[in-house]
Amino acid sequence: MRICSIASGSSGNCIYVGSDATHLLVDVGISGKKTEAGLKELDLSMRDIDGIFITHEHADHIAGLGVLARKYGVSVYATKGTIEAIQNTSSLGEIPGELFCPVRADEKIVIKDLVCNPMKISHDAAEPVAYRISHGKKKVGIITDLGNYNDYTVESLRGMDALLLEANHDVKMLQVGPYPYYLKQRILGDQGHLSNERAGQLLCDLMHDGLQAVVLGHLSKDNNLPELAYEAVRVEVTMGQMGREEGKEGKAIDFPMYVAPRSKTSPVIHIA
Repeated sequence: MRICSIASGSSGNCIYVGSDATHLLVDVGISGKKTEAGLKELDLSMRDIDGIFITHEHADHIAGLGVLARKYGVSVYATKGTIEAIQNTSSLGEIPGELFCPVRADEKIVIKDLVCNPMKISHDAAEPVAYRISHGKKKVGIITDLGNYNDYTVESLRGMDALLLEANHDVKMLQVGPYPYYLKQRILGDQGHLSNERAGQLLCDLMHDGLQAVVLGHLSKDNNLPELAYEAVRVEVTMGQMGREEGKEGKAIDFPMYVAPRSKTSPVIHIA
């Protein structure tokens, strides 16, 4: 099983997850041309794709969907609320209704030898979800665009072998940055986006010995830096692990973590 970010950022997201037999995309928020170019780097084409899973209807997650769905007739998996929102997005053009496959949170979907489990997230969209995808005992979680998390989030993501996790913004950069007040409040709100620190706190709750890779994604172009996200998340995890018992000294936590490039294909992570 393997996972690769074709694009990840506030301006466009597209994630590949696959096995030898099955190939999926999670979101296509970049152009069809860029999506095809990214797949070509993986020695794949859109004709190899068995399904596109959409997290929600915001443009940075569906921009290329109309073109690709019509051109290749690929099945589109999304919640009922997200499907309705997509169908009302005129910029995508008309997508044949028979291509849509409704999903529901916490109900699995089997695509050949991969099992996809949608989970609820807190975001200002019609009916947003994140996805956990498994191949046998190997499991990856792709979770972005959540303003906050709770016990359900943590329990849903326990035991993952790899995670692509949102680290959208540095709070101080956002607060002093150029965004208008209403947009800053939206991003900081419970239906907005995870800050670097909150991403680190969530990751701290998900750490286990079998976690093989963490990819930080959906970084804001204006309110974050890859180096800042990496260091802030690592500090939160290290401090969180050290502080689980008051007064106990701990060691720095060593785990493989990467930052997904904004507009180019990341290295492929193979889940052993």
